[in-house]
Amino acid sequence: MSTDSPLNSPEKPESTFGKRLRNFLIVMVAIALSVSLVLGLRTETTSATLAKLSETSTPLEVAISNGKPSLVEFYADWCTVCQKMAPDITQLETEYADKMNFVMLNVDNTKWLPEMLRYRVDGIPHFVFLSQQGETIAQAIGDQPRTIMASNLEALVTGSSLPYAQASGKVSKFSAPVAPTTNQDDPRSHGSQVVN
Repeated sequence: MSTDSPLNSPEKPESTFGKRLRNFLIVMVAIALSVSLVLGLRTETTSATLAKLSETSTPLEVAISNGKPSLVEFYADWCTVCQKMAPDITQLETEYADKMNFVMLNVDNTKWLPEMLRYRVDGIPHFVFLSQQGETIAQAIGDQPRTIMASNLEALVTGSSLPYAQASGKVSKFSAPVAPTTNQDDPRSHGSQVVN
């Protein structure tokens, strides 16, 4: 019997350098895949952000005078509920962009203090539904399911009464700075979160 047969021949042990090179390549491929996955997910989840909504927002002055109904959202970049709702609002804006205005007002900008007082903003997100004439139809505060928002927007563009006009969900508390007054009474009432 020959000892040279392939079944009986001893295999050459892999060199230490070969093992290290193979392990290094495996690690590099794993890192590259991980980075690609993280960047891919991050791009997907940040496609609908408050900043992008703000950039595409119709200016309030235009919204109240252009003859279209409007959804005004009072928000803040730090508001987790606002961030959570951003993808839904982005989808709704895409669906209804030609039929209505989407207005984003950042409560951290004191420019909007008169509007915050007018609409009694004390929790965010705070949504105001405006008619074609710029008149307040209803308000909703807090986390609103996309289906409820879609139903309200559909009613808004068709001129019907809003089916979920008294919706109230989870909010991020916010206290608008109040201008000093000579009267001791607070001009804002916190008794109701939804106004029709």
